[in-house]
Amino acid sequence: MGYSPLKYGCYVFVFTIIISLPTLCYSQESSKATYYGSPDCKGTPTGACGYGEYGRTVNDGDAAAVPRRLFRNGVGCGACYKIKCKEAECNDDGVEVVVTDHGESHESDFILSGQAFAKMAESGMEAKLKAYGHVNIEYQRVPCQYPGNNLMLKVHEHAHYPNYLAMIFYYQAGIYDITAVEIFEEANLQWRACRRAYGAVWDMENPPKGGLTVRFFASASVAAEAKWVVVANVIPLAWQAGVVYDTSIQLS
Repeated sequence: MGYSPLKYGCYVFVFTIIISLPTLCYSQESSKATYYGSPDCKGTPTGACGYGEYGRTVNDGDAAAVPRRLFRNGVGCGACYKIKCKEAECNDDGVEVVVTDHGESHESDFILSGQAFAKMAESGMEAKLKAYGHVNIEYQRVPCQYPGNNLMLKVHEHAHYPNYLAMIFYYQAGIYDITAVEIFEEANLQWRACRRAYGAVWDMENPPKGGLTVRFFASASVAAEAKWVVVANVIPLAWQAGVVYDTSIQLS
């Protein structure tokens, strides 16, 4: 008898399958950082991750674009990093940023939003620090934290009901990478793999009909375990482009 991960009664069930895999240790590394201009010094809504307006405001606008080796064809979207500047004008606290874009800059692994760059400076030294253009830094990947926010699944604006579904995750907490997304097809009792369209956007032509059950693979990092997370009926029957749906779970 086939497995059907559906909603029973009025309850939505979330299933987690733990898979033991080798874990990664994120050590502190040295590099350089610079910044980009934006009207409000926050993130950019046109970033390569596909976040849109969320990419401008997530983490209160402390965002970053990263080069190919950290962007990883979109796998790096949503990752958080602690960055500390090493110049005399810098404070000891540094800044935590979220990856929302891909960008290449001479010798710099991080292109920060203007306000994130300024937060690395001692009070009153922001303009002087920005005058450097590129600054020496130390950085380390850290868990993302979104207190009070569940993992959200947005049907992307590029989606067209009912024949083309595109979606993206918001508030990806913890230190996981989402490396695969699948949708359950009830008619054939099987999982169908989504394609990573670009950045953090996943899509599928001719998705299954009805309320959609989604599962995603959260790959392990540091002390975390890799796992499949199943969210039943997270996308309703008559889904709409641009609407954000609550998964009722938090990654940590």
